[in-house]
Amino acid sequence: MTLIDSLMSFTFAITLLTLTPGLDTALVLRTATSEGSKKAFQAAMGVNAGCMVWGAVVALGLGALLTASELAFDVLKWVGAVYLCWLGLQMLIKPRSQMAAETTVANSSHRKGSNWFIKGMFGNILNPKVGVFYVTFLPQFVPAGYPVAAYTFGLAMIHVLIGTLWSSTMIAATRPLSRWLKRPAVVRTMDRLTGLVFVAFAVRLATSKR
Repeated sequence: MTLIDSLMSFTFAITLLTLTPGLDTALVLRTATSEGSKKAFQAAMGVNAGCMVWGAVVALGLGALLTASELAFDVLKWVGAVYLCWLGLQMLIKPRSQMAAETTVANSSHRKGSNWFIKGMFGNILNPKVGVFYVTFLPQFVPAGYPVAAYTFGLAMIHVLIGTLWSSTMIAATRPLSRWLKRPAVVRTMDRLTGLVFVAFAVRLATSKR
């Protein structure tokens, strides 16, 4: 495989996978509609930061631990499942009724706790399926004669770039509907629906196999 073949093949494959609806898509869309574009971009950057962490781990060879150790995989799997379930239940039990920018001073402490960059990043880092995917997928596109660590991390950065473009597109698409999306009933519904999605992903993650 030549350098050009590698980059073209990987870019095509990772673009298809990025466009496939999943947890990251649900997180960005929910945050864009109920929290606004700024918070949604923070969540997207958090997801990308998680991808960078996994890319660095795999590039350094540490990611192989997930495929070699059943215990390591199970521990991270359950921690991630609990975290996602907690996020989902929070949205189901206490759905918002207005955008973050419209909350009152009385709720300022709650706003400060809503760090969507951290939520996006840890939601990605605590998902061992991302690590296993990187371990098994990225090395396939490293052409002979190139440094594996640097090239693997470079592929992860391509994934981050495509993810950023897709997230920005989704966030921009919510602007024409912003007035309707700001309605309390719509915000509550989005929170509850996304909460259900998060819980479903938690269950799927908890029952997943290597």
